[in-house]
Amino acid sequence: MAEGTVHKGLILHKTIVFVGMMGAGKTAVGRTLAAQLGVMFRDSDHEIEEAANMSIAEIFARDGEPFFRRKESQVIERLLEGEPGVLSTGGGAFLSADNREMISRMGVSIWLDADIDLLWERVRHKDTRPLLRTPDPKGTLTRLYETRVPVYRKADVAVPSTPGTSLDQMARRVTQVLIETRPDVLERLE
Repeated sequence: MAEGTVHKGLILHKTIVFVGMMGAGKTAVGRTLAAQLGVMFRDSDHEIEEAANMSIAEIFARDGEPFFRRKESQVIERLLEGEPGVLSTGGGAFLSADNREMISRMGVSIWLDADIDLLWERVRHKDTRPLLRTPDPKGTLTRLYETRVPVYRKADVAVPSTPGTSLDQMARRVTQVLIETRPDVLERLE
């Protein structure tokens, strides 16, 4: 087994990559899980913004979505090549077959599976989502959801994200699923 990060009796061998819809909790659960495992948390959108010195919305407006997606893939690859940790990706990152293959080969994809009502509740008051800047944001979110869920189902592991579940509970749920199903990623020391 490859060397990994050991913390509280657990060894993380590969980076845990959260995928899913905007509002599913990828960043919040990711930060919580990283803290519980004692590893680095990174957010691919944040890394892109830092490198470009502009927001995702500004990159979309100035350079277009295809340019953004190329940069996103490069950043995800760079982050997967580093020390194992927890990575949150933008909602569209997993739509790329190349990204899906790279994530599964170098890490593990975890789909935070939240239903449309929970997602809408979480994103409806935020104006930081460039894809929802439309006359009918809920309709746009619903169409994105219907298009993307079949792709998210291809993730290595799915973990349900339900209303009333705390971040701590979600992170523990992810840990438990990985220990039970993916000891190549997260292993408990005996």
